[in-house]
Amino acid sequence: MEIAIKRASGKFTFTPDDIRKGINDLELRVLPLTQEHAIKMFEVPAHHPDPFDRQLIAQALIEDMPIVTCDETFERYQGLRLIW
Repeated sequence: MEIAIKRASGKFTFTPDDIRKGINDLELRVLPLTQEHAIKMFEVPAHHPDPFDRQLIAQALIEDMPIVTCDETFERYQGLRLIW
């Protein structure tokens, strides 16, 4: 969703087919947004101004999965594992 929004704003030029190909080529698993993820959002501090990034943080915390990012703001979230 975030890539689609950034494409609409002119920040990216990826097409839906590009995204599908990338997901398949990298053998990524797309997580659904669950009720548990949404409830976790109540506990995630607003250190990061981007609600999509806070959603990713909530999902990573619930699923005990690392996030790949170079965004230093993510370091402010206790218990979050980061790669990069």
